[in-house]
Amino acid sequence: MKRVVVIAPTFNEKGEIENLVNKVFDQSKKIPNWELYLLIVDSRSKDGTIEMVKKLQKKFSNLHLLETEKEGLGKAYLNGFKYCEEKINPYLVIQIDADGQHDPNKIPEFVKKIEQGSDFVVGTRYSQGGSIPKNWGVHRKILSIGANSVIKFGFMKLKVTEWTNGYRAIKFWLVRNAYNYLKNYSGYVFQVAFLDFAIKNNAVIGEIPIHFKERTTGISKINAFQYSSQTFLYVFKNSSFIKFVIVGLIGFAVDFSFAYLFINKLHVAKTPANMYSAEIAIFFNFMLNNFWSFKHKKIDGGFLAYLWKFITFNFVSSGSIIIQGVGLSLALKFFGDAPNSWIIYKILIIAFVIIPYSYILYNKFIWKKR
Repeated sequence: MKRVVVIAPTFNEKGEIENLVNKVFDQSKKIPNWELYLLIVDSRSKDGTIEMVKKLQKKFSNLHLLETEKEGLGKAYLNGFKYCEEKINPYLVIQIDADGQHDPNKIPEFVKKIEQGSDFVVGTRYSQGGSIPKNWGVHRKILSIGANSVIKFGFMKLKVTEWTNGYRAIKFWLVRNAYNYLKNYSGYVFQVAFLDFAIKNNAVIGEIPIHFKERTTGISKINAFQYSSQTFLYVFKNSSFIKFVIVGLIGFAVDFSFAYLFINKLHVAKTPANMYSAEIAIFFNFMLNNFWSFKHKKIDGGFLAYLWKFITFNFVSSGSIIIQGVGLSLALKFFGDAPNSWIIYKILIIAFVIIPYSYILYNKFIWKKR
């Protein structure tokens, strides 16, 4: 029988902990092919949470308690994962908040999704069937929806609707593989980093809709400024798409600089000068994308592999030139040819057509998933 461990980090959650424990173990009969455990990872609570858990351990033999220092949510989960590996050896872990915002009755749905082939299942508030509390203030809605939108578009993973919610099920092989990566993230950005790691390591991602509840006791532990800044910084540092856009901007500067050099300093004719500068920029973009933007799946296989991918890169880049030419012609025809209007059209075509087109095709044909 496979083992599943529900892990709940706690800090001063005496008002909810008994209800959580009872509801989690109520799910045992709904997943008969699994042996269910619950691990409470407590960060030195002072309100009696620990004493309540110890009392409940007399009732539930599969209830475990790990007392740790207060070092952040990510560190609490990592400590919990290590404990699970040493003491329980699970096939699956489920992360859940202990404050009543996550409904334990959804546990069988997470398990079912895992049984259907997913490696990492996220409870999503932002797909059909999911929801956030109606009484949330505007600032909290902006924080939650805004953070998810920034991450989704920052990583260009539009099919993933939920990045920040902590209610999730993860096969333990993925946990083991992620240890060294996740140890760098102690706060709430841990959740984003773990999902990003899973996607980049070809895990099968699943989602189930959940109704996120408002807590009825205690206070939220989230520091909004810290949470927002860490999330934005993580996306900026780890998004292939953002790096790809930066490389494109640098490539434009390289193209323009060499064109200026050839035309004004070396007196090369304008047409061949721009062709030479464009090819230099293409080569520069290819190398920088390979060793920076897409370094987690950079090309290997020797010189011939590089040559073939570079030829393909040139082909995709030529497609961008064609799209820009056709798009600009159509825009001038249908929207008018006012003075300098072509500049606006060009910027819009590059931003909303060429960049997504190039990014998608580069991922599909050059830097594919391994």
